[in-house]
Amino acid sequence: MVRLSKWLLKEAGTGVNKTLSDILVCPLSKQALRVCEEPPSLISDSIGVSFPIKDGIPCLVPTDGKILDTDDTMKHDNAADDSANNK
Repeated sequence: MVRLSKWLLKEAGTGVNKTLSDILVCPLSKQALRVCEEPPSLISDSIGVSFPIKDGIPCLVPTDGKILDTDDTMKHDNAADDSANNK
């Protein structure tokens, strides 16, 4: 049992299940969230707030949110545009 628990924790990492990420919404704006790999977080683009993911669990308490700089959101927008143009 202990081996299984250790394996599950190791495999869980910081990722969020795809189905779960499709269901979750921002607790403040009620808009869809975007998954960010580094640092592991869920981002509400509508209000520019990032919510951390700790041990694979999204922390969606409004006080856990971090306001993003405009530079952070612009970097993502440019990266998304570049990847869309490369397809």
